[in-house]
Amino acid sequence: MSAAEPLFAAPPAPLQTVRIAVDCMGGDHGPGITLPACRAFLGKHPRAELLLVGAPAALQSATGWPRCSIVAATEVVTMDDALEVALRRKRDSSMRVAIKQVKDGADACVSAGNTGALMALARHLLKTLDGIDRPAIAAVMPNRLDGYTTVLDLGANVDCSPEHLLQFAVMGSALVAAVDGKPEPSVGLLNIGEEAIKGSEIIKRAGELLRAAGDAGQIRFYGNVEGNDIFKGTVDVVVCDGFVGNVLLKTSEGLASMMSDFIKQEFGRGPLSRLSALVALPVLQRFKHRVDPRRYNGAALLGLRGLVFKSHGSADAFAFEQALARAYDAARNRLLDRVHDRLSPTLKSMPAGGAAAEQAA
Repeated sequence: MSAAEPLFAAPPAPLQTVRIAVDCMGGDHGPGITLPACRAFLGKHPRAELLLVGAPAALQSATGWPRCSIVAATEVVTMDDALEVALRRKRDSSMRVAIKQVKDGADACVSAGNTGALMALARHLLKTLDGIDRPAIAAVMPNRLDGYTTVLDLGANVDCSPEHLLQFAVMGSALVAAVDGKPEPSVGLLNIGEEAIKGSEIIKRAGELLRAAGDAGQIRFYGNVEGNDIFKGTVDVVVCDGFVGNVLLKTSEGLASMMSDFIKQEFGRGPLSRLSALVALPVLQRFKHRVDPRRYNGAALLGLRGLVFKSHGSADAFAFEQALARAYDAARNRLLDRVHDRLSPTLKSMPAGGAAAEQAA
């Protein structure tokens, strides 16, 4: 393959209109947050249509909004509902009905509800793509290049095989290409060092599979990366198992919250401290804005036969609007088609013991 030859085929043409089903009842705040976010989103996206799912009485204020329709649902999956409740008992929940809209033709679904229930319902109703064993949760983290790094998995799969990590790499690469417009995003494998000899046997084997996929032109594999590379912006996509990814996500959110608290505390320590903080305030505020997790809200549930995005449960209207925008970009740029196009050659070359073996077992 010559240096000028692109790794991947030309992207499919964008959708002209994108229909998004919104679970308006999910999360910590429900319609008090989701409805203002939907209205703001519609004002910025004239080619979007929204299906507002929830109790009609709670959504009454949205009646008559342009490019909107209300889809009734009589139940709500709470943040502490067990999976059995979400799957078997609450069959008319706003979360389930919203996901079903995707099965029936909507382009994407967004919910701030219970993550476990959302993943279970999405997998039950939509099923996984051919060759995908387990869906993965992908989200973005800010880096010092004034951009962000996509990381997956962030909690859906605690134990992963090397083949799963290869699937995550292909799906994450397709996500970045679709949403961020990078035709050949770079992919790194999270490890305790850059050297190929480091890490567990699973990580070493995953590295071999990723290098082979890179040599075959199926992904652009950078190699092993360490945790600090995520915030350096060394690569576009970082792949890890769900246990490591979830710890990483919660740690980064904690650091952002600590920064916000630090700024507030410095203004309350006394005149001298307040003066020093005031001088540094423009720099501190710019940094706070860059790492603000609300700007990066909206995690994709990759590997399903439909697009589902998870908003943080405590998201405010600004953050929920960001999740809607990420779902819109993914749907408009045909993320599912891109994932399929990149998965097909990878799965053909996957060694025995991968996807087919797990499905047979």
